[in-house]
Amino acid sequence: MYYSAGTYESFAHPEKPEGVDKKSAYIIGTGLAGLTAAFYLVRDGQMKGEHIHLLEKLTLAGGSCDGRKDITKGFFMRGGREMDNHFEVMWDMFRDVPSMENPEISVLDEYYWLNKHDPNYSLCRATVNRGQDAHTDKKFGLDKASAQALSKLFITPEKELEGKKISEVLPDSFWDTNFWLYWQTMFAFQRWSSALEMKRYLCRYVHHIDGLPDFSALRFTKYNQYESLIMPLVNYLTAHGVQIEYGMDVKNVVIETVGDKKIARQIVYIKDGEEQTLDLVEDDLVFITNGCCTDTSCYGDQTHVPDLSKVKNGAGESWDLWKNIARQAKHGEFGNPDNFCDDYEATNWMSATVATSDEKIISKIKDICKRDPRDGKVTTGGIVTVKDSTENWYLSWTINRQPQFKAQDKNMVLVWLYALNTNKEGNFVKKAMRDCTGKEVCEEWLYHIGVDPKEIPDLAENACNTTTCFMPFINAFFQPRKNEDRPKVVPEGSVNFAFLGQFTETPRDTIFTIEYSMRTGMESVYTLLDIDRGVPEVWGSKYDVRELLRACYYAIDKKPITDVKLSFAEKEALKVLLKKVKGTDVEILLKNSGLIE
Repeated sequence: MYYSAGTYESFAHPEKPEGVDKKSAYIIGTGLAGLTAAFYLVRDGQMKGEHIHLLEKLTLAGGSCDGRKDITKGFFMRGGREMDNHFEVMWDMFRDVPSMENPEISVLDEYYWLNKHDPNYSLCRATVNRGQDAHTDKKFGLDKASAQALSKLFITPEKELEGKKISEVLPDSFWDTNFWLYWQTMFAFQRWSSALEMKRYLCRYVHHIDGLPDFSALRFTKYNQYESLIMPLVNYLTAHGVQIEYGMDVKNVVIETVGDKKIARQIVYIKDGEEQTLDLVEDDLVFITNGCCTDTSCYGDQTHVPDLSKVKNGAGESWDLWKNIARQAKHGEFGNPDNFCDDYEATNWMSATVATSDEKIISKIKDICKRDPRDGKVTTGGIVTVKDSTENWYLSWTINRQPQFKAQDKNMVLVWLYALNTNKEGNFVKKAMRDCTGKEVCEEWLYHIGVDPKEIPDLAENACNTTTCFMPFINAFFQPRKNEDRPKVVPEGSVNFAFLGQFTETPRDTIFTIEYSMRTGMESVYTLLDIDRGVPEVWGSKYDVRELLRACYYAIDKKPITDVKLSFAEKEALKVLLKKVKGTDVEILLKNSGLIE
């Protein structure tokens, strides 16, 4: 496998891999990583669909990209995924997946046209004073120490950041900046999150620094991502004969080491309550989703709190599978699952979905968003962070294009909200979020959008329906780690197996994104089948001097560098630099970026 860039490789079709007709594939998990692996086996690997078997424990494909309506409880959305124009693997795949609404066009075309006609932009990135002041000021407010620390983090080798927390590499003044407020709530970082992952995000999205405050960098699907992405992909695969087998609870993959070779020999699973095995030969390819950020999700509804008993009894099935595989490694080459799942208090947050058609509530939403959510267009443009809540639940909420579900009533608005602190009491509801019913969670949100406190209990009970989800491992991949804690997509010596998803290691890309999962799916197939076509490399904005200079300009709140407070020595050095570059292309670059006038 190799990486490539440019249209030469992007538009080419690879030759059929040698011996592929003799091979079969078993893919454990039907999240985006597993579904992507199946897609590339079909399209570029040219494997027969009937030779491809997706093994899924649940009765629904999609993994963490779910979204559904429970006929007794209401709509559930555990979360949503932000996307950008440089998810190279994602668009390489979806350009060939037909749209559900119009099979004559691709999912990419549908998405591209939608975001051209209705570009994303937030008018209300944060609120204070219970929604009375909602704005997007586009200022980061970085002090000199914070700006220098971020610059240093950007160029620090990953090896030096292994095992370190963000709080170990950034100054105390950083936590009071708008940059941290925007960064933390958009990506769900915590102060104790991995400095290594923070660096990757800085490098990966340096071209989007200007769009961070107002979300103009982002793009979204028309409906929830299950209906917009998962369903079309599942339809594509089943149309090509791919088999999806539900109710398959895989417990282990037995891996034999023979000299330098590692060979998957058996899949152990439970089906209909009975443990069974599937013996493998070297022509049987196995793709393993190790770990899951939404494993052991605990659901609540309007009148019930989430049942956390499963969490307190230990990690879930996906972690158990990974642990069983990791124990077979002689030198830790299958990763270290315990690093990610042994402290759910550090890795949890909680989300909720509020459904309402009440005009009084919707008028409050319109006051904050400055848009009508029932216009079918961008509403909040991304999350709205409640500054009043930062010492309490640390609540953020969003309203995507409505309807979010095709089955949604045309007068209904679905609001998704989440909180980073699930163990602190709210501003209005004096309980921890994890101990609240859906009604109580709704009350806290209504308070923060400015509803009269006297009316809140009645509106939360009779004008809204709220479902909740506590996710103990949703931030697990941000735990401080060493490079070897995540197995490589295809470990050294592997003959017929690969790892998929958010807890595998592929260079430069960032976890907690659709693209990361899909990249592991593509890389695994291209490696095991030796497909002779380049995998699109991660977008190289961190190597583009234009993007770096532009990012600097926005990081100092769009001021020329001569207006920045500098020491005498720094001012003199700047004078020398500007004199040396005068009349050169470097001067043009600096002017184009806004750093000099």
